[in-house]
Amino acid sequence: MKKDVVVPSLGESVSEVMIGRFLQSQGSYVKENTEIVEIESEKVNQVLYAPAAGVLNWVVHEGDKVAISAVLGWIDTSQQSLQHQDVPKQTVQKEPIQPPSLPLEVSIEQNQTLVQEISQEKEVRKHLSSIRLAIGRRLVKALHEAAMLTTFNEVDLSAIMQLRKTYQEEFVHKYGVKLGWMSFFVRAVVDALKAYPDFNAYLEGEELVLRQYYHIGIAVGTERGVMVPVLKHADRLALHEIEQQIAKYADLARRSQLALSDLEGGGFTITNGGVYGSLLSTPILNPPQVGILGMHKILERPIAVKGEVVIRPMMYLALSYDHRVVDGKEAVGCLVHIKSILEEPARLLF
Repeated sequence: MKKDVVVPSLGESVSEVMIGRFLQSQGSYVKENTEIVEIESEKVNQVLYAPAAGVLNWVVHEGDKVAISAVLGWIDTSQQSLQHQDVPKQTVQKEPIQPPSLPLEVSIEQNQTLVQEISQEKEVRKHLSSIRLAIGRRLVKALHEAAMLTTFNEVDLSAIMQLRKTYQEEFVHKYGVKLGWMSFFVRAVVDALKAYPDFNAYLEGEELVLRQYYHIGIAVGTERGVMVPVLKHADRLALHEIEQQIAKYADLARRSQLALSDLEGGGFTITNGGVYGSLLSTPILNPPQVGILGMHKILERPIAVKGEVVIRPMMYLALSYDHRVVDGKEAVGCLVHIKSILEEPARLLF
């Protein structure tokens, strides 16, 4: 008896997927609900599970592009009895491999041949994932269609650092997650979007659509490219809820288990190049959004405070924006607003 492995529906906008990698090989025995293959679409990667127990047979190859509902292979459920046949393993004595003996004398011609072989340049080709291809198209589109500019500032994170130090143990004990940086940045961004609503809008034809909700995308780096899961209604979330959701999304992204609904609806994005050591960069817009905030590495630097030079944990901030929607004055004001809240997080109480 056969049980087909088919491509499930991944949303109305997804019509085909690419076979990313097989997690179980041809002819192997799998149990029901075992992870067997990873498929890639332009929006999300997804792992498929064995619909039944039996011997697996593939009819596609890694890198193939197939339509939704296509059959990728089947499971022969009649061979379940082959699951765990105890076959005694035989120890095979292998003779040690001797390196080939080299002649003591090598002619000039032979020596030149060996040098040429060593210096040959090799190239390896591999398929770009569907997600990476889609990311590339979106970034090029953003560069070509948006009038993108970036404004920069720096923020003193001493106050937040002290809050984290003071309440970290209690926070972890109560909520089971660390009090990180991102929850403060999300709250600061939401407050800034309320003060500068054009940053929470998008262009549709000749109209500007102003969102009346606050969905904040959080860029997460994975082996297959950057994913941007969305914190829905971030204005309603407490600090611990933000941290819990970000931790959940980061784990799902690493395991390629984000759903399309996790990635849709974002109105503004925050990206943190600082986790990779970036001191300053220019983030690219995530269309159709008109704003993105770039966080960077925290570095202790000397700054002037009330006429004295002190060492403070400083971070450069970069706010990229679509100049078709937002003017420079608004952009600078929005970034200064974010900076002010981060430097005095108690302002969030008001």
